[in-house]
Amino acid sequence: MKAIEIASYGAPDMLREVERPAPVAGAGELLIRVAASGVNRPDVLQRKGHYPVPPGASDLPGLEVAGEIVSGDEAALREAGFKVGDRVCALVAGGGYAELCVAPVAQCLPVPKGWSDVEAASLPETFFTVWSNVFDRGRLQKGETLLIQGGTSGIGVTAIQLGKALGATVIATAGSDEKCDACRKLGADHAINYKTSDFVSEVKRITGGKGVDVILDMVAGDYAAREVDCLADDGRLVIIAVQGGVKSAFDAGQVLRRRLTITGSTLRPRPVAFKGAIAKSLREKVWPLLESGAVRPVIFSTFAAGGTPSGASQAHSLMESNQHIGKIVLTW
Repeated sequence: MKAIEIASYGAPDMLREVERPAPVAGAGELLIRVAASGVNRPDVLQRKGHYPVPPGASDLPGLEVAGEIVSGDEAALREAGFKVGDRVCALVAGGGYAELCVAPVAQCLPVPKGWSDVEAASLPETFFTVWSNVFDRGRLQKGETLLIQGGTSGIGVTAIQLGKALGATVIATAGSDEKCDACRKLGADHAINYKTSDFVSEVKRITGGKGVDVILDMVAGDYAAREVDCLADDGRLVIIAVQGGVKSAFDAGQVLRRRLTITGSTLRPRPVAFKGAIAKSLREKVWPLLESGAVRPVIFSTFAAGGTPSGASQAHSLMESNQHIGKIVLTW
């Protein structure tokens, strides 16, 4: 099969098209003929050597795919209501940049009615991550206020739409007026240009001094102290990436006095059972929103995966430029 491997850690041009043996599905798994693969920030970190592959996972990058089931564990397929020939999208721990990809059956979801494979490939990584962190760990409730740092990222556009669809007030930050406009068009109630405004003072102004109930943060670093300042009493800060650095200092007294929660997670190394539980929640609570059009795909650009230089390398260059709004997808 054709695949994209990391020839050596470094720049985007280290992503090279190669031939690899086809993987074989084991117990509890299925094999997907991949039509499209989503591109995510962890793929970039892996290419640079900063995101170790979990034990037992493929060394190939790629955490989400969509395509057709070609084989699999018959009992597991039957239990999940799938059969050979069905179109699915899947969250995987690696191996997504390839024509064939093995996925745990529990981490697969049907392609939503009316969605293309390219659109479906944009779903798993961001939707699993947002559901697990905003709604499970962050416990966002209807009527509460959510602050999303980086509203036009793949994670951001997902969090904006899910937050609004499930009854929250949504504030998003972005790095330009154009991106702020895009956040509002996706449903954000307010958008803050973090390059021209202080998001803490803006959040306090918007909320009448109360602060926000949940923050979804991909920055960490010196953002943490400022985020503690703009949480409401009993607020929850959920960190899912550390683009601003791993060291943070904040006012611990506020955490005590105002009963704040600071938490975070990474999804990739979690066990199949944990991710399978998220998949069940998504199928029950979110898939109807996708099929009704209440939540829609936001695809910024697609690239044919292979070639010289590879489309994957071009996709990574685009992601690192931070010019995109929404998702970048590879096609096969």
